[in-house]
Amino acid sequence: MRWTLEPIGTCRTPFADKASAPRQPAAARGVRGRIELDDRAELRDALFGLEEWSHLWIVYVFDRDPHFSPKVQPPRAASKKGVLATRSPHRPNPIGLSLVRLERVERCTLHVIDVDMVDRTPVLDVKPYVAYADTAPDATDGWLARADPRPAWQVRWSALAEAQRQFLEEQGVDLRARAEQALSLGPEPHAYRRIRVEASGERVLSIKERRVRFRAEDGARIEILRIDSGYRPADLAEDAPELAPHRALRARFP
Repeated sequence: MRWTLEPIGTCRTPFADKASAPRQPAAARGVRGRIELDDRAELRDALFGLEEWSHLWIVYVFDRDPHFSPKVQPPRAASKKGVLATRSPHRPNPIGLSLVRLERVERCTLHVIDVDMVDRTPVLDVKPYVAYADTAPDATDGWLARADPRPAWQVRWSALAEAQRQFLEEQGVDLRARAEQALSLGPEPHAYRRIRVEASGERVLSIKERRVRFRAEDGARIEILRIDSGYRPADLAEDAPELAPHRALRARFP
């Protein structure tokens, strides 16, 4: 038997792509977004009474990650697990579920907090979170070594790296959220984090065409040392508009 599901709305969030989105709502505390439902009479009626709830389940489609992978390697796992034993988006049916806080309802728009969905994600359904029914005090943590989320690594920026980050932000490139989110999980190479360890012991996190160089310190602390371009000098000699921020960074911080 096959079912056809029609989206009833769209998520509007600050996350332009899946790489910049948090792994879970717990990693997106305080991030605001909107659930824009189709503005039609039957949905306006369907929302009656929703404003009385503090938290909502949002059911949506992983529309930018539709392929099925029976085994995946989650960020917290040292080896692969069956996808149904994880929260990975590579599911038999690409359906996601997130718990958000409801701030207010305006006609067919739900203003919510703690969003972890990618912008323009299709919404299938909205359900109230019912504390007595949806909480399981005796739930176990499965294959996770410790309760999730484990204490994050503290990430700080050196004076040089912070100056570079601010310079890039003025060029329309914001690396803060993606760098801190990736490094807060730890300094080790992983399938979800493009990290390599160089012979000098310095570590490099790749974020698209940029290289964030950092070092791990005692006490679960990471210091970001500097930001480099992933392009070679010969590549930057080409007069391509997309390389302008890379050339500007190298010129400002030779």
